[in-house]
Amino acid sequence: MFNRFFLILFLIFFSSCSKEKPLYEPRELNNGYKVYQEGYEAFERGDFFYAQKKFSEAELSFETIEYATKSSMMSSYCLYGLNFYTEALENIEKHIKKYPADKNIIYTYYLKAIIYFEQISDEKKDMEPILKSLDEIEFFLSKFPNSEYAIDLKFKKDLALNQIAAKELYIAKYYISVQKWVPAINRLKKIVKEYEKTVFIEEALHRLVEIHYHIGLEDEAKKYAKILGYNYNSSKWFEQTYIIFNKDYKLPEIKNDKDKDGFLKKIIKKLDN
Repeated sequence: MFNRFFLILFLIFFSSCSKEKPLYEPRELNNGYKVYQEGYEAFERGDFFYAQKKFSEAELSFETIEYATKSSMMSSYCLYGLNFYTEALENIEKHIKKYPADKNIIYTYYLKAIIYFEQISDEKKDMEPILKSLDEIEFFLSKFPNSEYAIDLKFKKDLALNQIAAKELYIAKYYISVQKWVPAINRLKKIVKEYEKTVFIEEALHRLVEIHYHIGLEDEAKKYAKILGYNYNSSKWFEQTYIIFNKDYKLPEIKNDKDKDGFLKKIIKKLDN
């Protein structure tokens, strides 16, 4: 979905193009600048298709690097606004290679990270978009750690990590439902080890207690119960964990109900609670 935040960002930053005094020859004014203005006017109207065409033309017409880079970036943004993600990413890669010294290249990397993030699907089980999104976000945070956009991308990174943990838990619960204890334990341990800062860590610890107690490994069950109690003693999962050590306890039936909201909305709901 088109992100209005970017529209505001680009309108504020790139609107300066039409207000600055041009620093190029009249010949360039008659070509690139006029085309750029046509593109910008279309952009303000919300006609991203026509705007992208004009920005691409303007980039080729400008001899001044400053305006060529702005035209290129606006072209990428229009493609993003049209949901032409593949074309936008191709344009961004060309921009990075062609204008490595662009003083505003941070916007290019930011848009690149956002495009990958927005390609994450709630319904698909393919992990590649999530992992690629994390790679781009982490690259941005390492390259621009003090950027004003770092907070936004850190939040998106947390959402992506939570989605991975959610899928790991979903698979673990499936293995529990068919009594495949070893793969279930491995999935749950992965959440504890790699995604301990996600909202799914508490349930993962509870399930580890549950499984180990059920298969007779009470010491292991107590170990994970202690971890859960020490770190999350106010959690509903810790309350349920106490019940497990009752001799009459039976492993409950595990159901992986399909959530109509999808993983991301489900995660956001958990974060809001």
